[in-house]
Amino acid sequence: MEIQWVTVYPGKVFIGSDNRSILFGGVGPRHEVKIDYDFEISYLPVDSGTMKTILRNENCHVASESEWTLAMDSGLISGNDEVEELSDRIRGSYWSKYCDGRPFIEDNWLMKVSKKWVSGTPNPSLIPKGENCDFFRVVRRKNSNNFENTAPKLPISPDKYKLLSEELIISLIFGIIPSFIWASFNASPGYISEGWLNLIFGGLFIGVFTIIFWRPRTKNWTVDQMRTFDVNKSLDRQ
Repeated sequence: MEIQWVTVYPGKVFIGSDNRSILFGGVGPRHEVKIDYDFEISYLPVDSGTMKTILRNENCHVASESEWTLAMDSGLISGNDEVEELSDRIRGSYWSKYCDGRPFIEDNWLMKVSKKWVSGTPNPSLIPKGENCDFFRVVRRKNSNNFENTAPKLPISPDKYKLLSEELIISLIFGIIPSFIWASFNASPGYISEGWLNLIFGGLFIGVFTIIFWRPRTKNWTVDQMRTFDVNKSLDRQ
């Protein structure tokens, strides 16, 4: 298989989803990646046999999701109904990812990041750890080992206190308060004083259940915000 290489120049892209709902959300957080190097990428996905031959060249690699996105946003790549595997490996989020273009391989990863082409349009796709893929997107980097630990990086985890507070407020507004209002108009006399605990737990369940359809949009992380976060974290340690 002869590969058509195209050159991709440095740039910035956004990756990930800021929607946390189960039905409509995706892998988050949504974050910016800054790629400071030129690289070449295959115009079309390559089959697994060709990929193994290409990777014998030390400058050739399976493309990262960041490199793929920059090339796609630049209109430089295409596909023909393939499912193409990328080099990123995730467990369920992008937290702790370096955002300089390198692949993200999360500890104890469960899924391979891939793209599924349908009628010329790529869609995000995740391949379980034990499954293989027939197509890959490959890149050629001139300096493949120059990634540094000083690159912008997402925090290790989200703000758990903020998320918990958000969940409690949602449960209060959409679950607990409506439960008490309903009981005050429809329940038998004395039910609220005797069954208030059931109303609270029922309201909490309803509030948590709403995550299937909706949650407030989460923060989009830019490269500058990551650097500021790293500086503040270093100052806190001093």
